[in-house]
Amino acid sequence: MPVIHEIEQNQPAFLQWRHALHQHPGLGFEEEFAARFVEQKLREFGFDAVHTQIGKTGIVGVLKGNRASDHIIGLRADMDALPIQEENDFAHRSTVAGKMHACGHDGHTASLLAAAWHLAQTRDFSGTVIFIFQPAEEGLGGGLSMIQDGLFERFPCRRIYAYHNMPNVAKGHILMREGALMAGSFFFDIQIQSQGGHAAYPHLATDPGLIMSHIYLSAQSIVAQNLPAAECGVLTFTDSRAVSNSYNVIPDSAQMKGCLRFFNQEIGRLMQQRLEQICQQTAQMYSGSATITFQETFIPLLNDPHATDIAAQAAARVVGKTNVTTDVDPVMGSEDFAFMLEEVPGCYVAIGAGESQNLHHHQYDFDDDLIPIAASFFCELVQVELN
Repeated sequence: MPVIHEIEQNQPAFLQWRHALHQHPGLGFEEEFAARFVEQKLREFGFDAVHTQIGKTGIVGVLKGNRASDHIIGLRADMDALPIQEENDFAHRSTVAGKMHACGHDGHTASLLAAAWHLAQTRDFSGTVIFIFQPAEEGLGGGLSMIQDGLFERFPCRRIYAYHNMPNVAKGHILMREGALMAGSFFFDIQIQSQGGHAAYPHLATDPGLIMSHIYLSAQSIVAQNLPAAECGVLTFTDSRAVSNSYNVIPDSAQMKGCLRFFNQEIGRLMQQRLEQICQQTAQMYSGSATITFQETFIPLLNDPHATDIAAQAAARVVGKTNVTTDVDPVMGSEDFAFMLEEVPGCYVAIGAGESQNLHHHQYDFDDDLIPIAASFFCELVQVELN
């Protein structure tokens, strides 16, 4: 089966929805426009129930099929934007300075709304579909916030599904894999304390830049020397600074930050432990001190094998079996849908967006051609799961 005809025919309306969402971006837990927009549409569609303020700004819609069943599945989209100044000049560019939908969450939301519109018209399934519109995916824990607010106690799903657009992958190609698809991630901040002084007398001071440099170099050994050969990990420093306002003053302190990425939680803990040891022992060796704090931002995203098989069946119905990849390589990016998959088995897929600016780029824009594909995929998931 190709893209669902009725969805394709209504694409002009879906495009308007997506453009409205793009014009009014909200950062994590500030998605007021998107939340109101989603709530209004679900009520217009005649949903059985619409719940607001779940996990702060999250929305959940409940749609029952026309045949009784106790089976419930969940479909999820993210709504938040990024703190990036948009540099596009098309008519639907962001109207909010310093904020834009640079990751396509406006398109994800529009896709799930399109599926909601179609399924609300037909209700041709047995059981219940829970439509989850999640806030704060971009590192602020919106998925976890909804879970802690009782998402799955209030709406007990048997399985759950979501997707992300993927620039520079053949348009409409749907990719997935069972098991680890995306990495867990710990963000870290390192504070180095030393004894500053006059640059002419370094022997009377303790240079925090020296400590910082040796921490940077020593930390590179963690992946090479401490991880088993069959395991993957990434350690990246994204900011390192020892700031002095003068050419002849050695500062008292330095700061570093970055992230650890991994597909195995035990490997993440090992990397965390070794980095902490390196920071403390290196600083002590050079007569300073260092403290490190971690934000356990993401866990690895693990797709359930059975749900992945169901997702592959649904994808093949929409784009054809030759356009479905079920053994894509895992990626080191992170996604907080992982927290939902820790609670409920499910599958997260990528849908190719063709040639495009990369995600999080100030000239990125979601490709509207994906809306009928993604919406049809969601609808076919419902048919496979609830028929």
